[in-house]
Amino acid sequence: MEIPYTIAYLEEPAWNVIGGGISEFNTQQAGDDQGRNLCFVLQSPDGEIVGGVIGATYWDWLYINLMWVREDLRGRGFGQHLLAKAEEEARRRGAHHAYLDTFSFQAPDFYQKNGYQVFGELPDFPTGHQRYFLKKRL
Repeated sequence: MEIPYTIAYLEEPAWNVIGGGISEFNTQQAGDDQGRNLCFVLQSPDGEIVGGVIGATYWDWLYINLMWVREDLRGRGFGQHLLAKAEEEARRRGAHHAYLDTFSFQAPDFYQKNGYQVFGELPDFPTGHQRYFLKKRL
């Protein structure tokens, strides 16, 4: 490492610079990822957001980043409908696969019931729990 360069800690990450740099590199190596975000929300009759799914499609894959349904509404099919909407939109965009990660105290069984298969696991993340990585062919 050359002396004139320094490493500094930033409270606010430099997403645009670092993200832009890795995005440019990735495009050079693997082509344009055609990345697009997606979001579907579950709303109450008065418009309150009581659940939703946030993800992205890129390189013909769907990534489910976040999914949540308010606790009193769980087990009523809303999560399954949200997931299906995200997968449907991903297929419309040309995605052939989906992946996500979840914790053992969140929803691994839910995703497995919806066709996802575990392909990786981190034990004790957090301590006493596991983090699972799942995938599905769309």
